[in-house]
Amino acid sequence: MSIQKYLVFIKTVELGSFTKAAEALGYSQSGISRMISDLERDWEVPLLERGRSGVNLTSDGLKLLPYAKNICSEHEKMQMQISEMHGLQSGLIRIGAFASMATNWLPDMIKRFKGDYPHIEYELLLSDYAEIENWILEGRVDCGFLRLPTKPELETVFLENDRLLVVLPEDHPMAEHDCFPASALSDETFILPQKTMEPEIAEIITRYRIKPKVQFVTCSDYAVMSMVECGLGISILPELMLKRTPYRIVAKELDVPVCRKICLAMRNKKNLSLAAKRFLDYLQYRNTPENGRSLRTLKEDLTQGS
Repeated sequence: MSIQKYLVFIKTVELGSFTKAAEALGYSQSGISRMISDLERDWEVPLLERGRSGVNLTSDGLKLLPYAKNICSEHEKMQMQISEMHGLQSGLIRIGAFASMATNWLPDMIKRFKGDYPHIEYELLLSDYAEIENWILEGRVDCGFLRLPTKPELETVFLENDRLLVVLPEDHPMAEHDCFPASALSDETFILPQKTMEPEIAEIITRYRIKPKVQFVTCSDYAVMSMVECGLGISILPELMLKRTPYRIVAKELDVPVCRKICLAMRNKKNLSLAAKRFLDYLQYRNTPENGRSLRTLKEDLTQGS
């Protein structure tokens, strides 16, 4: 119970609100408040300042927070060791992912993994590259999907190349062409997919010295596709995002192919839980295995240590 109180303390500080912490942890707001009050009474110090805008750490709370985090971290390591002793019958994998990965690639892999390890739980957080990197470094997630290159502090495992495609309305003059000239991007009204695709598009713009006529900026890839369908402009999206699109659009490769290199990143592979390590093995083995070997064969190999 003390560990749970420490977790509540950490989560409340992280989210800056009793209400948000309650939603994240599945407690009532009064339950969260009561556990914080219990800690303050047990430790005989005020931990949080309550206000209309939320909660903030007191000076005493600031000093004690790192110790609470260390205790929870060591407890998690102990639970990981127990899981290993029991042959991966339980565990939690916390994953950071960008939208196209979480929508069109990851669910199938989790389904396969869950078939062999049905009792593993998952926490999936969605954001852009920068925030996922921070989540990994802060320990908020065990691992995260990113594009290469990443921050040098992270350990990465390359997964696959994801082509960047020019997205056009079906009646566009270039819709029947085999590819789209990069130089022609300057002649079109451009819809910029903000956050998730900015680095890749900036790379294309720099490489080909393009001056796109950006008239629309949006954080939603689905909004981009809808706007392209309506003839409001063209854009560039990853092939992964376009695999199951319901929109009446056409995707064309650039005349000089460009791709993003997708990887799985972590702070240290050696310190991953057994569940996360096993999931990483599945990710690396995800395509049609050589010599007819299946993912289930992989499970048997890993279990036997071969």
